[in-house]
Amino acid sequence: MSYLSDEKLVIVGAAGMIGSNMAQTAAMMRLTPNICLYDTYAPGLEGVAEEIAHCGFEGLNLTYTSDIKEAFKDAKYIVSSGGAARKAGMTREDLLRGNAQIAEQLGKDIKMYCPDVKHVVVIFNPADITGLVTLLYSGLKPSQVSTLAALDSTRLRNELAKYFHIPADEVVNSRTYGGHGEQMAVFASTTTVAGQPLSQIIGTQALPEQKWEEMKQRVIQGGKNIIDLRGRSSFQSPAYLSIEMIAAAMGGKPFSWPVGTYVDNGTFNHIMMAMETTVDKNGVTVKPVNGTPEEKKELDQSYHHLCKLRDEVISLGILPPISQWHDLNSNIK
Repeated sequence: MSYLSDEKLVIVGAAGMIGSNMAQTAAMMRLTPNICLYDTYAPGLEGVAEEIAHCGFEGLNLTYTSDIKEAFKDAKYIVSSGGAARKAGMTREDLLRGNAQIAEQLGKDIKMYCPDVKHVVVIFNPADITGLVTLLYSGLKPSQVSTLAALDSTRLRNELAKYFHIPADEVVNSRTYGGHGEQMAVFASTTTVAGQPLSQIIGTQALPEQKWEEMKQRVIQGGKNIIDLRGRSSFQSPAYLSIEMIAAAMGGKPFSWPVGTYVDNGTFNHIMMAMETTVDKNGVTVKPVNGTPEEKKELDQSYHHLCKLRDEVISLGILPPISQWHDLNSNIK
C-alpha cells in the first residue's frame, strides 16, 4: 500500500487526546510512513506509541521521543496541539499567556532544529495568537504556517443540517471568518442550503431571524457545548481537520475550508485570522472574503478583538513591537 509522502511528520503534544487522535488519523490516512510523536510527558507518549503499534499498520515507521531536537530533526511537516487544554468555564483567551509562551518556544525550536520544514499547523488555543507567535519566531514564510479555523465552519454546517433535517453535504460553503473564539464572524451570504441561498431563507418562516441568531450563538459556543456534554474539550474534530490540512500541504486533496493565516493587506494588518483560503502543496493561498456590509462589520470587530489579544502579548514581552517583526522574521514585511 502506497503513502502520500515519505517525508517526516511530527505530532507535537502526542500524549494528549488531540495529539493521539492526530497520530492515529495520519496513520489511517497513510500520509507518510515516517511519523514521529513528541511530548514532554514520557509515560503517556509511550502509551500512545504502544497503542498505535498494536493497530498493526502496514509499513509504518512510528517513532516517539521527549527530546525536541531528535523529534524535529529532518522534519518536513509539524502539527502541534502542545498547549494547555481548555477546561470548563475557560475561554480560549484565558489560555493566552501560557500558551503564547509555549508557541514562542515552538517557533524557536523549529528555527533551530528544522528550518527546512515545509508546513506547520498550530491548533492550541487561542490559535490565532499562538499561530502568529510561532510564525514570527520560526522564521518561516506566512504561507508555511496555518492554524485550525475550519472547525467553526464545520460547526455551522452541522447546525444548519440538524435544523433543516438534511444531509450535511447539502449545506455548501458554510463560513466563519476572523477569530477562532467568542468574537468570530459567522457569515450567511456565502452558504446555500439544499441549493437555496441561506440569506434568502433567514427571516422567513423556514428560519426566523431569532432562530438564526440562536444558531449563530451555538456555533460560537460550539467548543463549550462539547465540554458541557463530554466533560472535556473537543479532540476528534480538531484532530481530523488538522490532519486534513497537513495532507493538503503534502500534496493531497486541497483543503478548502478556511484556515487561520497571516494577514497584512491594508484592511487587516499584522494578524493571524481565519480567511477564505486554500491549502495545497504550495502552502496557504489567501482569497478575498465577500459578504454583506453587516457581515464585514462583524469581521472587522473580530479583527479588532484579535488585535487587542496581539497587543496584550506584546505588552507581556512575548512578542516585540510590530515595528521589529521584520528583524525577528525576515519573511514578515
